[in-house]
Amino acid sequence: MTAVQKLIGLLVLIVALIAGSAVASWRVQDWRFGKQLADQARLHTDDLTAISNAASAQQQADLDKRLALEQRLSASEQSHYKELSDAQNNQAGLGDRLATADLRLSVALDTTDSACGHSVPAGATTGGVVHGGARARLDPAHAQRIIGITAAGDQGLIALAACQDYVRGTQPALP
Repeated sequence: MTAVQKLIGLLVLIVALIAGSAVASWRVQDWRFGKQLADQARLHTDDLTAISNAASAQQQADLDKRLALEQRLSASEQSHYKELSDAQNNQAGLGDRLATADLRLSVALDTTDSACGHSVPAGATTGGVVHGGARARLDPAHAQRIIGITAAGDQGLIALAACQDYVRGTQPALP
């Protein structure tokens, strides 16, 4: 072997060693980087799972709140409907009793009012168990109109109470 051949062999050996160490370094770096990427992917997956679980829990909490609100509003609506129905039944019964003359409406008279010029004697009372001052019976048609007016007023008050309960039920609680 000549010196040139030895030198070429030595250079080939050095190049092979350098290439081998480069390949080995490349493999080690690839392994480390792959591990880092796998760790990042696992952490990213864990973060996405945590976010998904939090969103699911929030959605369930909102659903529970909505269902509770719907139940409260339904109970309130049923209560007000029953109250309205009872008031309508009472008014209808009162109207029926007035129509059949089973019941008569009367008003108390002010016997001390001298401004109107019509004085009613204190002894002019209707028969019955009414205690107090003088009373006058109302015409059945007028009594029916008064009952209708009070029925409309009762319905309005019940509807107002229902609206107020609805607003109170849908408003968030104040701190």
